Amino acid sequence: MNAADPPATASRNSAALAQYRRRAPVYDLELSLFEPARRAAIERLALRPGDVVFDLGCGTGLSLPLLRQAVGAKGHIVGIEQSPEMLALARQRVRQHGWRNVALIEAPVAEATIARSANAALFHFTHDILRDPAALDNVVAHLRPGARVVACGLQWARPWAWPVNLFVFGAALRSVSSLAGLSQPWSLLAGHLRDVRVEALMAGAVFLASGEASGTDSGTDSGRPAA
Repeated sequence: MNAADPPATASRNSAALAQYRRRAPVYDLELSLFEPARRAAIERLALRPGDVVFDLGCGTGLSLPLLRQAVGAKGHIVGIEQSPEMLALARQRVRQHGWRNVALIEAPVAEATIARSANAALFHFTHDILRDPAALDNVVAHLRPGARVVACGLQWARPWAWPVNLFVFGAALRSVSSLAGLSQPWSLLAGHLRDVRVEALMAGAVFLASGEASGTDSGTDSGRPAA
């Protein structure tokens, strides 16, 4: 279904924060299985030196090294994460590398104050954000027309692929606050994009959706200068 999922409640948000508080110490290890998907997602962004990119639900900052490598010292990365424990690890990663062009915001994506517009946006294993219309509206409002947008994460495989779906079920229980929308996690985001392409990875357990922002410029600080 393309309809929005049931609205997030305070209890769901609290459960999500508690979930990631527990996972923060082992999160990097848990996500190591999906590193090929992360690399594929960032490749689809087609970033260039000087670009501005949003890393939505940036977690412990696992995507930051690849994003930083792509945009270079003159580009900018804005990471948004609501879990203090996860973001503390991302901040540690930034300090260790001495990155001066990475801004980290501690807030739910729907409520984050974003000071600039971007050429690209990454949603990597952020199911709850993808199913939150307010979060998507806030992100899209700060994307330049034609910005590349890529989302990657868990999805239900074909009904007969029950071993794969058992894996998805187990992984989802540790990473999402609701299983709603797992059949097409990208569907709400697709309504904001054009030329949407969806691929299946890892025997269908993971989706990779990409497209371009179709809205108008928000008027905030722009990313890549106009040609």
